[in-house]
Amino acid sequence: MYQHLYQHFLQGHAGKQHFASHSHHFWPDVTRQAMLDYWDLSARNSDEKWQHIFGVVLPETQRLLAAQLGSEQPQQLVFAPNTHELVMRLLSCFDWRKPIRILTTDSEFYSFQRQVSRLQEESLVQLTVIPTEPFADFEQRFVAAAAEHEFELIFCSQVFFNSGVALTDLTDFVRQLANVSQAMIAIDGYHAFMALPLDLSAIEDRIFYLAGSYKYAQAGEGCCFMLCPKDNQYRPLYTGWFAEFGALSSERSSQVPYSSDGFRFAGATMDHSALFRLHAVLRLLQQQQIGVATIHRYVQQLQQAFLVQLSSLSQLALSQEQLLQRDLKQHGHFLTFALPTADGAAALAGFLKQHHILTDYRGNRLRFGFALYQCAEQFDLRCLEQFTTSD
Repeated sequence: MYQHLYQHFLQGHAGKQHFASHSHHFWPDVTRQAMLDYWDLSARNSDEKWQHIFGVVLPETQRLLAAQLGSEQPQQLVFAPNTHELVMRLLSCFDWRKPIRILTTDSEFYSFQRQVSRLQEESLVQLTVIPTEPFADFEQRFVAAAAEHEFELIFCSQVFFNSGVALTDLTDFVRQLANVSQAMIAIDGYHAFMALPLDLSAIEDRIFYLAGSYKYAQAGEGCCFMLCPKDNQYRPLYTGWFAEFGALSSERSSQVPYSSDGFRFAGATMDHSALFRLHAVLRLLQQQQIGVATIHRYVQQLQQAFLVQLSSLSQLALSQEQLLQRDLKQHGHFLTFALPTADGAAALAGFLKQHHILTDYRGNRLRFGFALYQCAEQFDLRCLEQFTTSD
């Protein structure tokens, strides 16, 4: 139904089944023209291209993103090449002369987990880490921990990258946290944005919401964003000259000035070709009237068809009993199977790749992702019947 939008990537992967959209989502064909548009703009205008970027493309992208987030405050969106830069900017809001107290989970992506673990080695942060498993009572345990101690930062994913499990109700979850803690609340939405329908309107003045275009926004690497609470007064220590936008004409003072909107968390000059790609994808989906709810329903149908075919095979390599979360209503757009060992997951992923089925694994967890450019009728998992542990 949707494959005509992805012809270049599908041709590049001819003969392969791509179950890795959770890692590198295919880009729609319109992104190629967006790259050329950026080059042509630079060739025509050189330094004057910034007027078009910051006067037209960036604010239009903010408005399109805000619509997907259910936000009425597009000016509170700020961009960066990756979420790690945004994470560091949040961390730099605090006084590093004493350890920063952070509440988080054991299932955060490396851009956060690796950085805070390194800071902990230097006693710059104190981490309280809540296991996500068992999933059934994770949210209650996490909120209880937030109430038990005082924290400067609470950081949690909306969909966990190593399982696909999603928070039951993000709005209710954030409200519970806000009721028991004054901490900064940051939500990593990378595996939820453009996959699960979102409406942040009730909580956008209480959270920082981070996501980007590499996964389900379908525009590739290099364009991440953060929705920032309105009227917040944080002054990140890690700051670039873009953060003065809106304050450049203000009278100089002894203090470094910051923009009054989301750009107070901005960095400095970056390659905006990725922004052009994201802008093109969001416009395409709007023009084609393909909403996130439509995408989500389609992906759930693909996931169900995948599981039905898996159950019909005579094989022992994968079973639905190995799924970390079987309720597709509380799930992102990839299925995660827990294998007995990491070596077993690597062996099975390698076997699948030999049979032109592309997926990936994290430790002993094998992940299969789903997207608009797939058709359930094209799924073919029969090679699993040939897999043995010796493979």
